[in-house]
Amino acid sequence: MTEDPITRLTQVHPDLEIWWDSSPLVYDKWAEKMVQNAPPEKRPALQEQLQRLYNTQDPVNSIVRGCTTNPPLSLTAIKSDPDFWDPWIDELIYSHPDLTTEELAWLTYKEVVKRGAAMMLPIWEASGGRYGWISGQLDPRLFTEVDVMVEQAEELSALHPNVMIKVPASTEGIQVLEILASKGISTNTTTCFTLPQIMASARATARGLNCVQKGSYFLPETVDYTKWRAVITMMLGRLTEHPALMVQAERQGIHLTWQDRHWLGIAIFQRAYRLLKEEGLPSKMLACSMRQGPLVAGKARFWDIEKLAGDVVFTCPPYVLEPLFQIGDDLDFENIEEVEVPQHVLDKLLQIPYALQAYEPNGMWLEQFNAHPATIATVEKFSAALDGLEAYVGERVAVVRGGEPATA
Repeated sequence: MTEDPITRLTQVHPDLEIWWDSSPLVYDKWAEKMVQNAPPEKRPALQEQLQRLYNTQDPVNSIVRGCTTNPPLSLTAIKSDPDFWDPWIDELIYSHPDLTTEELAWLTYKEVVKRGAAMMLPIWEASGGRYGWISGQLDPRLFTEVDVMVEQAEELSALHPNVMIKVPASTEGIQVLEILASKGISTNTTTCFTLPQIMASARATARGLNCVQKGSYFLPETVDYTKWRAVITMMLGRLTEHPALMVQAERQGIHLTWQDRHWLGIAIFQRAYRLLKEEGLPSKMLACSMRQGPLVAGKARFWDIEKLAGDVVFTCPPYVLEPLFQIGDDLDFENIEEVEVPQHVLDKLLQIPYALQAYEPNGMWLEQFNAHPATIATVEKFSAALDGLEAYVGERVAVVRGGEPATA
């Protein structure tokens, strides 16, 4: 049996987790396409490795331990299989003539999450609720609306017991994390880029577990926490690639290389990892938006993964897995506890306000979270995807309610 890079990565730490970063509904089609695009002599081994990574027919015996989704990924899942989704949406429209396009789109989004959760459920059941979670994201367009976010979280978590709620690290989202933890609802902090956001998220979750506030909070004895989990997603690439970093550096006459920018993401993630451990906080760090690179001595590297291996979660979309399998044996995974960020690089980075805000635990006030450049850009992208889903459903509404026959 060929040892693939993902298998080697999991050997760095016994609690390292690999998650699939897309809807489980699209995994088989992606894997098939990847095998077809490989050189003929490599196809058998690659097919075996990809099936071992995530076997949709026997998920318990897979390397994958969870799944993250977001509105763009959910929209992709629908568009990639119109033969199934168009008739399904049409039937939904027929059955609910009183619902608006927006309401129908939300039901469709929930169905994508529900079907994905059902595919991951065997892992959740076999592990007693430790693994097999899938993340369902709240409507990013409403990331300042506490009551609506809590209501949507309760809807999504009721779909399957293994649905974890993606809550934005917005000013208001931090409050939502505390409320959901008090209710025993598992969460995955998203739209999160900086150490202040990470620490606020982790501490809010801990407060919720302790039920230190009054009001609508449940008493601890009324909530089952035996299968509860919380992870905090740091979007590495979305932080380090935002133009604000380079613009501020240039204004101060500081030249940043690709390596410098990615050391920033690594440094923040590593510092967050250590602080969560030191404070005994219940959340686990999750890395996403990793980027391939750099070239070192002519060899391709993947620092965003190679230097962060440990008691963490990596959620891997196709654009991460493909280069990992291509680079293969040249990858050298290091334990996050042992990686040293070059001091001269850190000294240079911390002269830049954008980097300083992100690296220091008190670099931003809670009230500043919504105005962070990476937050604004990511919320806009995620919101556009839900707008796109509503437009897609709206086209089906025009067909069904416009008198044209729906295809079965």
